[in-house]
Amino acid sequence: MTVSIIDVAHAAGVSASTVSRALRGRPGVSDQVREQITAVAASLGYTASRSASSLASGRTFTIGVVVPYVGRWFFSTVLDAAEQVFSKAGYDVLLYNLGSPEARKRFFTKLPLRKRVDAVLSLLIPEEEEVTALRSLGVPLTSIVGGPLPGFTVVGIDDRAGAESAVRHLVNLGHRRIGMISGSSGPLHWTTPVDRRQAYLDVLADSGIEHDPALEVDGDYTVKGGERAMTRLLAASRPPTAVFAQSDEMAMGALRALRRHRLRAPDDVSVIGFDDHELADVLGLTTIAQPVAGQGAEAAELLLRQLSEPEAEPPGQVRMPIHLVLRETTAPPNPRRPQ
Repeated sequence: MTVSIIDVAHAAGVSASTVSRALRGRPGVSDQVREQITAVAASLGYTASRSASSLASGRTFTIGVVVPYVGRWFFSTVLDAAEQVFSKAGYDVLLYNLGSPEARKRFFTKLPLRKRVDAVLSLLIPEEEEVTALRSLGVPLTSIVGGPLPGFTVVGIDDRAGAESAVRHLVNLGHRRIGMISGSSGPLHWTTPVDRRQAYLDVLADSGIEHDPALEVDGDYTVKGGERAMTRLLAASRPPTAVFAQSDEMAMGALRALRRHRLRAPDDVSVIGFDDHELADVLGLTTIAQPVAGQGAEAAELLLRQLSEPEAEPPGQVRMPIHLVLRETTAPPNPRRPQ
């Protein structure tokens, strides 16, 4: 005989709505009552029906997630952390990978999320008409990366401040030939490379260091791209004594290029990255640490809070902390190498 939510409610001495809130992790139920209901449900062999819950609440118990690069470390780390929060709360994830302009155009033209999700987490920066399209869904919206967006709660970091700390660290060590491995914003309108480049230029100007365009190379935010970029920098007529890589993955590629040229960091070239990738400590990479997984978890928690407290005013923007992590790949310039 199938056990219903009414059976659990009678056995626990509470209402069916209390059982529903308790088993779905919703507020309004004390820990003691929640534990009691959970124990009763387990003893009766009760399994909640997702379809029945959806019909009763009008919810799909699904969160839509849109990403530009599902296979890249930053985005996969954010996604994994967010999915764990959603899963714990009883929600499924409907993932859309918009890695090309064609896929992106098709998605926002059809908007397949409509009536299929209770909320949306965006890991890309939408254009104005895309913002309007997502807002038309009438569900809570959270974004990671980028600045304030109307109708969204944006979780992220201050990219410019982080890059300023990185370049300032190299300047304070005494470096004057400072290269940068960056990336293009491309067709996905990613503002991070723009903000970090501007910080690089600002610190050079504030320090009285003339900007040399030959010391800027695109590394495509990948390890291979970082290796190619460092190889080009080493081939310059006056190579840099220090390099700021806008991501740790590009910094890892830069370190590999140095090894292949029989050079070392920081003896020959100082290298600093950005992210505090899980392998950064293994490589001794000096970097700017940001809570990548923390941003995913925070964005997910904020979405769930909006779903459980629809009358509350959500924050427009949440800034996560960043800090400089000193390791072995940066040091004052080698006096035997010309500045």
